[in-house]
Amino acid sequence: MVAPIQVFQTAKGTADRLTEKDPLIFHKQVPDLPSVLVDPRRRFQTIEGFGGAFTEAAADTFYKMSPEMQLQILKAYFDLPAGHGYTLCRTHINSCDFSLGNYAYAEVPGDVELKHFSIDHDRRQLIPMIKEAARVAGQPLKLIASPWSPPAWMKTNGQMNHGGKLKPEYRDTWARYYIRYVQEYEREGLPIWGLTVQNEPLADQLWESCIYTGEEERDFVRDHLGPTLEKAGLSNRIKLIIWDHNRDLLYERAKAVYDDPAAARYVWGAAFHWYMGDNFENVQLTHDAYPDKQLLFSEGSQEGGPHSDEWEVGERYGHNMIQDLNHWTTAWVDWNLLLDQRGGPNHKGNYCNAPILADFQKGTLHYQSSYYYLGHISRFIRPGAQRIISASTLDDLETTAFLNLDGQIAVVVMNRTNRSFNFALKYNNQAALADSPANSISTFRFQAE
Repeated sequence: MVAPIQVFQTAKGTADRLTEKDPLIFHKQVPDLPSVLVDPRRRFQTIEGFGGAFTEAAADTFYKMSPEMQLQILKAYFDLPAGHGYTLCRTHINSCDFSLGNYAYAEVPGDVELKHFSIDHDRRQLIPMIKEAARVAGQPLKLIASPWSPPAWMKTNGQMNHGGKLKPEYRDTWARYYIRYVQEYEREGLPIWGLTVQNEPLADQLWESCIYTGEEERDFVRDHLGPTLEKAGLSNRIKLIIWDHNRDLLYERAKAVYDDPAAARYVWGAAFHWYMGDNFENVQLTHDAYPDKQLLFSEGSQEGGPHSDEWEVGERYGHNMIQDLNHWTTAWVDWNLLLDQRGGPNHKGNYCNAPILADFQKGTLHYQSSYYYLGHISRFIRPGAQRIISASTLDDLETTAFLNLDGQIAVVVMNRTNRSFNFALKYNNQAALADSPANSISTFRFQAE
């Protein structure tokens, strides 16, 4: 007989927030209801991890809170089982829009030897926050680092903002810049797990940005960044990741690099964002065409202000996470871990939501719906878990399921409608009678037979 099923639930209009409910039991009799069928005999991708982004904005907000609030934030994200148990996070190389202003680590024009390279700016707040998070996690975090722009003097437009391109004469210097960054962070005790070539390489933004065509990214990887990582002895342990932009062009941009074996050999996989529609089929197509390459969701946020207490924000997270995972994504990384009540600071006014918003004047934290939706996946689907079959008979019940290394199966079921459903959770020729409240997400956890 299968052990009892633990049930965790978050539902709109209730007090349930990752709340453990009464356990369920599998029975031999299968009720005549809509169903979610779980089959661990069919296994797919292995999970690398889940997390959020350390930005200067997050760190600045963090250090305006009391030490007690700081610890609460870190536990909420990095502790397990009290929090989400985050293990894989992103940060920025040089400044990004969620910085307090433009900065680079090598500001002296023409410094091709990088003699003036320094990460002192990051040592003020960003690095200390990452270190404190790793301490609460009880293990080193997997860090992905992404540049929004090279230093202004390396670019065709002479500034970090408003797009522009990397000047050809600085391609080797810029490649060595990544190496220096990795080395300096490792001296701080923060090993870098992955590097993306460029954040959003087709976005000409008011803030830090730099444009690459697919062919330019391919050539930079093949002729400069890949060989430089290899020469530094880093290519075997640092994951080099391309694209780092929206799903709409994911396949097209992956193809531009992967179809060149000389470039593809340096690349671990492709990262993507959610800002141009769902396009989940492009995630699947990229896997199907290049199954030896990995897929990673590297950024998503509710744009246009803080959207405080809007339930639909959480549902957007749940929908995207479930569908990305069901289309071969191996890691899912949220954007800012923490922002203030405005959805900032942001030096260009590009305010956004974050799962935790802090009012540092009142010393209070506000947990958003997205925080709980993220937790329904990250707390129960752990690194090393393999995706298994989870087939729903209703479009309104979105689902994914994973088998963890400890033998625990986690099944996530989300309902974005304003109707509740009873359904049969089927496993191994048995079924449990379960319910999915209106506008809810549930995680069911039980030991595999």
